[in-house]
Amino acid sequence: MGAKVSVRGLKQAAAESVGGLPRQFWWLWTSTLVNRLGAFVATFLALYLTAERGFSASYAGLVGALYGLGGVLSSLGAGVLTDRLGRRPTMLAAQVATAASVASLSLVTHPVAIAAVAGLVGMASNASRPAVQAMMADIVAPEDRVRAFSLNYWAINLGFAVSSTSAGLIAQYSYHLLFLGEAAMVLVTAVVVFAKLPESRPEAPPAPAHSADGREAAAVSMATVVRDKRFMAVVALNLLLATLIQQAFVSLPISMGEHGLTSTDFGTVIALNGVLIVALQLPLTRFIEHRDPARLLIVSALLTGYGFGLNAFAGSAAFYAVAVAVWTVGEMINSPTQMGLVVRLSPAHGRGRYQGMYTLSWSVASLSAPLLGGTVIDRFGSDTLWAASAVVGTLTAAGYGLLLRSLRDAGPDEPVAAADPAAEPGTAPVA
Repeated sequence: MGAKVSVRGLKQAAAESVGGLPRQFWWLWTSTLVNRLGAFVATFLALYLTAERGFSASYAGLVGALYGLGGVLSSLGAGVLTDRLGRRPTMLAAQVATAASVASLSLVTHPVAIAAVAGLVGMASNASRPAVQAMMADIVAPEDRVRAFSLNYWAINLGFAVSSTSAGLIAQYSYHLLFLGEAAMVLVTAVVVFAKLPESRPEAPPAPAHSADGREAAAVSMATVVRDKRFMAVVALNLLLATLIQQAFVSLPISMGEHGLTSTDFGTVIALNGVLIVALQLPLTRFIEHRDPARLLIVSALLTGYGFGLNAFAGSAAFYAVAVAVWTVGEMINSPTQMGLVVRLSPAHGRGRYQGMYTLSWSVASLSAPLLGGTVIDRFGSDTLWAASAVVGTLTAAGYGLLLRSLRDAGPDEPVAAADPAAEPGTAPVA
């Protein structure tokens, strides 16, 4: 009898986790999974440059920064294109450009050429993010959005867990296969988008929209986004947290290499991040879905900062894995909570621009983290970098504490994603 109850409970939990979402969401989810299964280059670029090509940590940091600069340049422009041109064409253009630039990166050998092409890869690969996130908000009902973002994040990390482990083994044979493999997988993603995903962009309001209290809502421009103080506070705090997380792909492999650990060790350790998310993200999301988002973000910032801080004491792959487990829990709490909050603060007809600004915070982190990480490691050592990471996590948590007060003033009992479809996030004018 107990086994039957257990099976019934598992089926109910599965239905609550994946049921009720539109078919279009699942094709978008599939495209995300395929793309992440081939996401090799960003993870192994620093190791490729230092271990395979013999460049310094500072040069690897510079190339990583140019990769991030490309994302900075494309984020806002892609957000505008997402609103003006549409979600689907923006995704397709970005994916084709990504495949071409990644394949080119496998062929160039001169340091200047590598740096330049890495910037193009960053520009192309980041250009699809605002469109993907805006389409997800378009096609999923408000009450299901946190769950949908969690499922998409789960797909990202399922693909990442597989790709990072396999890439570590492939890299021992040929780094060039990593570049060409990613180009091929991105093209497959573009095929899925072209064949299965219709355009979802909402029609622009024919007349000025009004909020529930009758105030006229101005048309959304990038200036509107910048003036939205609450949203920009979320973007700024995410920038600090994203700068920490980016160290996992630039400074962490360098630090592990200093301890004599191999690319296979790094691939196995960083794969734990994806494995834990695949195993725990969905049940964790059910637990946090209707809790106070600001408090959750405080906890996530502390776990992330102190998780990276633990690397200062690491000397073995096992200890690095413990540190990864700690900051991964912070990441799991942060991602769906923050994405739900971003959509809640975004007007429906300006989602591309808002998502572009949010994506910009990740792109700026991709730009600044390699420069900071590589420079600090070269000048002061990796232990200093990891100690500073704990400080940044604490400061970010304090910032979320201030944000908590602002969110309470706006309505402390509101869920991250509104449960009432009539209360569609973003129909009110931008603050």
